[in-house]
Amino acid sequence: MQAIVLAGGLGTRLKSVVPDLPKPMAPVAGRPFLAHVLDRLVDAGFERAVLAVGYRFEAIRDYFGADYRGMALHYSVEYTPLGTGGAIRLAADQITALPVFILNGDTYLELDYPAMLAAHRRASAALSMAVCRVPEVGRYGALEIEGDTVYGFLEKGGAGTGDINAGVYLLGAEILRQIPAGAAYSFEQQLLVPRVAELRPLAFRTAGRFIDIGIPEDFERAQHWFARP
Repeated sequence: MQAIVLAGGLGTRLKSVVPDLPKPMAPVAGRPFLAHVLDRLVDAGFERAVLAVGYRFEAIRDYFGADYRGMALHYSVEYTPLGTGGAIRLAADQITALPVFILNGDTYLELDYPAMLAAHRRASAALSMAVCRVPEVGRYGALEIEGDTVYGFLEKGGAGTGDINAGVYLLGAEILRQIPAGAAYSFEQQLLVPRVAELRPLAFRTAGRFIDIGIPEDFERAQHWFARP
């Protein structure tokens, strides 16, 4: 298994607590948050990860180097912002096996990656996405799912329990070809959301914990999540 980890975020909303660091390098329980994300990949059996980096990428590269616990690390550097889609397309040049997992370096999901890959293959899916259920969908926006297929996205600002996009995707060459090379492009807003009915992503449900450190409140909550007993 191989992964592209989107790790180019500036962490604008965390500036008050984490000044002048790429968001995935925000310290959580004494380590960069990205280390916790990569631990999950190593424990799942990944052999290779490409870190799609941008803002202050040297801080990430200098800390992690070319190997993390036996998993090879490569770096795809955006010198101008390319959006999620542009970052994925650029980083895919360093991927040697498909399908490839896509995940965010500032979110953590307890996910069974081999099981998601097996489900993707059984369904002959072009695109799979991890789905988790949260008690309050307002911050994320909910998904409309029928059976195992995602068929719609609801706007943020709703209320109550629901299924959300957990930000982990599995995709192959068919989807990668649809992302323009060398251009700023949003994977979510320009491909996934407007074409969801055509793409029919496979919904892979997980009951694992999910956290996004993008706001100070959840950044603080993550400290308790990962604190050693």
